[in-house]
Order: sequence, then structure tokens, then C-alpha cells
Amino acid sequence: MDGAALIALVPVLVVIPVWLLAMVVLWWPLSLVSGVSYVQVALGYLLLGVILFVPLVQRRLLTKMIGARKPTTTEAPRLQKAFNEVTQAWHLRRHNFAVGVVDDDDLNAFACGGHLVVVTSYAVRTLDHDELCGVLAHEICHHLGSHTIALTINQWLIMPVVMLARVGSFLRNVSIAATDNFARGNDYARVAGHIVSTVFAAMAWVFGSGFAIARYLTNRVGRSAEFSADRRVVAMGYGRQLAAALRRTTGSGSSTHPPARTRIARIEAVLRPRKGRHPSTGL
Repeated sequence: MDGAALIALVPVLVVIPVWLLAMVVLWWPLSLVSGVSYVQVALGYLLLGVILFVPLVQRRLLTKMIGARKPTTTEAPRLQKAFNEVTQAWHLRRHNFAVGVVDDDDLNAFACGGHLVVVTSYAVRTLDHDELCGVLAHEICHHLGSHTIALTINQWLIMPVVMLARVGSFLRNVSIAATDNFARGNDYARVAGHIVSTVFAAMAWVFGSGFAIARYLTNRVGRSAEFSADRRVVAMGYGRQLAAALRRTTGSGSSTHPPARTRIARIEAVLRPRKGRHPSTGL
């Protein structure tokens, strides 16, 4: 675990209070019919989240959640060759990594859970062997730095928050429409309708704001994780391969990824003192 993994815990700490409040909202109707305690509901949800870190569950469940699939007979040999080279060079065969493919016409890859590496179908078709090694090395470095642990925890905690934000917004619209249609001639009903819609609006705002803040912080710390993984890739000898792959991208960056040209410049700055050393290892 490196510094970027610790920084990634910040969004988790921020979302915990909102998640606890979401558990209250979910627990209350359950308590009316079953007598289950709030602690049981909260702990039960956390235990379900722990299952997401089991490799078999990640391969079966997470891949479906993110829309990934197994490599085709055309993609598998190229991915397997690059994956074997990287993991054997770093003596990582004991790690239970799995590779999946997402059908997308964008050159991209990402790590998730604790064992999954996912690349787009376009990346598999477009990148040559060395570039593919650089990309896989980068995503594996996210796992080696434990960057995906906090992200997975954050995504699991944020799920009920997002759900309640959407439910609150939907019920607010329903209550407003019902008030306008059925309470026009009754002042008391109209006031009651406005109170109900205000409650649902407040619910949507609280949970929606919690989600927005957590997402903003996740995006900010995601950039730190990218630079950290890049440094680890360079240290392990695949910096030039990763830089070559980054040159194929648009370079515009995203909310979680710095621009490709910025990452390339940083990689080359680290590689510069290594000139004249053995080109195959980068050491």
C-alpha cells in the first residue's frame, strides 16, 4: 500500500456519515415489519461488501456489474502473452489476477476490486505487444499499490446513498404532481402536499449532495493514484511501453485521469537518468 491508497480513503471517510443516515432510512421500514435492529442492517450491508473482495465473486459479479466479458479467441492470445510477460517479470504469478474486456471504441483500461484488470476491445485491437504490456503493467500497479480497495469500498457505501437520492427526487415530483392535480380546491390538502414534497426534496438534496461531494473527492484522489501507478511502472521497467501507449490517446484527460501528455512528461523525466542502461529491463 502506498500513499495514494491512503489518500483514496478520504472519500470513504466523507461518505460514511451520509451512508449511516441512508441506513437509517432503509432500516426504519424494515424495523416496522421484522423488528431487526439498525446495527444488524448496517453490519449486514458491510458484510455483503466484504464478499466483493473474494476473487471468485469479483470474476462472476463485478465483471457483470461493469459490463466486462471474457476475451474472445482472437483477443485471448494477445492478452495472455502480454499478461504473462508482465506477471512473470515481476514474479506475480501467485497473485490471482483476472483480465476482462469491455466493448468500447475508446483506448482505455482500468483496475477494479482487488484482482480485476479490464481493457477495452479497442485497446486490444490497436495496441502492439509492448504497449499492451505497458497498459497491463499500469493497471496491475494499481492493485499492487492497493488503490482499488478504497475505491471499491466507496462504491459499495455510495450505492444506497445514490438510490435514496433518486427515490427522493422521484417521490418529490410525484407529490408535486399529485398536489397540483388533486388538492387544488382544498387548502389543507395543498399544504400537506407541499410539506410532503419538501420532505422528499430535502431527502434528495441531502443524499444527492453527499454523493456529489464523494464523487468530486474520488476524482481528485484518482489523479494521485494514476501518477503513483506510473512511477511504479517505471521502477519495474515498463515506463517506455506505457508512454508509447499513452501517445495513442487524445491526451485531454478526464475527471480521474490527468492528461496523457502530463503523464508522458513525468514518465520521461524519471526515465531520463536511466539512459544508457539495459533497454530491456530499464534498470
